[in-house]
Parts: sequence; C-alpha cells; structure tokens
Amino acid sequence: MTPSFDQAEYVEATIASVLDQGYPRLEYVVQDGGSRDSSPDIIRRHAARLTRWESRKDNGQAHAINLGFVGTTGEIMAYLNSDDLLLPGSLAYVASYFAAHPEVDVVYGHRVLIDQQGQEIGRWVLPAHDDDALAYFDFVPQETMFWRRRAWEAAGGSMDESFQFALDWDLILRFRAAGMRFVRLPRFLGAFRVTETQKTTRSLASVGQRESQQLRARVLGRLPTRREVQQHFDDYVRRHMVVDKLYLLGLLRY
Repeated sequence: MTPSFDQAEYVEATIASVLDQGYPRLEYVVQDGGSRDSSPDIIRRHAARLTRWESRKDNGQAHAINLGFVGTTGEIMAYLNSDDLLLPGSLAYVASYFAAHPEVDVVYGHRVLIDQQGQEIGRWVLPAHDDDALAYFDFVPQETMFWRRRAWEAAGGSMDESFQFALDWDLILRFRAAGMRFVRLPRFLGAFRVTETQKTTRSLASVGQRESQQLRARVLGRLPTRREVQQHFDDYVRRHMVVDKLYLLGLLRY
C-alpha cells in the first residue's frame, strides 16, 4: 500500500513503479490523506488497476498505513511511500524468495538513491542482517522491506500511530521482539528519493531524536549512552563500507 499526502509531483511515478511490475496477484491500495494538490486526480487515473483508493483526512502517516491495510488479504505485505519507487522485478523476486524460504519472515534489500527528477545519485550496498544493531539504530531501507502477514499479526497487526518519524523502526523492532527472522536479500529492490523538504530531513533533529531514544530505552530497558550508540553504528558502517567497496570493484554483483 502507498500512503500519500500532497505528493502530486511524485505519486504517479510511485504508483507506476508498482503497477508496472506486472505481478499477477497484486493487491495495491493507495491511501491519500485528503491532499490539497492534484494528487487525487492523478490517483484516480489509475483507479481501474488499483484494489482500492480513497482520499480522506487522516491523523498522519501511520494512521494512513493502517487505513490502507484494512481489508487486505495478501500473504506478503509492504508499504511504499509516495515519493519512493520499487525497482523492476522486485515483487516477483521477493515472492519467489519467500516461497523458497518458508522459515524467513521479513526481507529487505539494497537501496538506490534518486534525486527529485528521478535520476540516480547513489547506492546503498548493505552487509548481512545484524539483529543486535537494530536495538541501537535503524539501518533497514524501508522502501525495500517486505514481510509475511504472520509477522504483521505477531507484531500487533497495526502501525503505532503515536510515532511520527520512527514508525518504521518501531514496526521492525516489534517484528524482532516477536522472534521474526530477517534476511537482507542480495538485490536492489527500491529507490529512495532524496529531497530538501521530505519528512526525514525536517524531523530528524527534533521528533526523530526523541522517538529514537524512546525505542532504544524500550528495547534495551535503559537509555544507552551516545558513545554506546556510536560504537554500534561505527561497527555496522565499517561492514557496510567493506561490501560497498567490493561492489564498486566488481567483486560483488547484484
């Protein structure tokens, strides 16, 4: 599903990146938060190929995601923000992986970075999944993450609407607490759009910091020191830099 609000500049590309996958059993919902721009008209143009869409005021992104997932039946779930993209073939690849690995509950992949015009400006090549590091910071590219419905239900079956910034990390940590198994897939699955006005940039210093500390305290049972968080972050980044270098040298191929 895609939550959207006042994203007329990008939402059509987001919708097309999902519908053009050609996946035969796609259930796709777009939940618009009562946009004041031309978003509803853009979404309406694709209505025949959507499972459901509506434009109504909501209480924020988490609420929109919850509204969008109501009544869905798919075994594999994901949400894609209205300025990001799925890369070609991602749905078929993820479905095939889940079919071949019934023991895995949550997957994510490498990320492509794009600018406001949709041009590639960088790539994230991630190391193997690190469950321990998740307690200190969120490294999962949200637009590349997919999970089984059993994981969603085990984690409570909804987004926590009290979070404005760290809602993704909160869900991931609830998956972790429920014993779900994560795998970082060896494939670029999604594209993250970098803009000057996006929520990630605007909220990091204030709301983001407060919510991140709240999650660390919940998982660890205490508030870690800044140095402790930095040590775990640095360790993960070192491994990230190794696989990124190997990728750039052509020794790793995705």
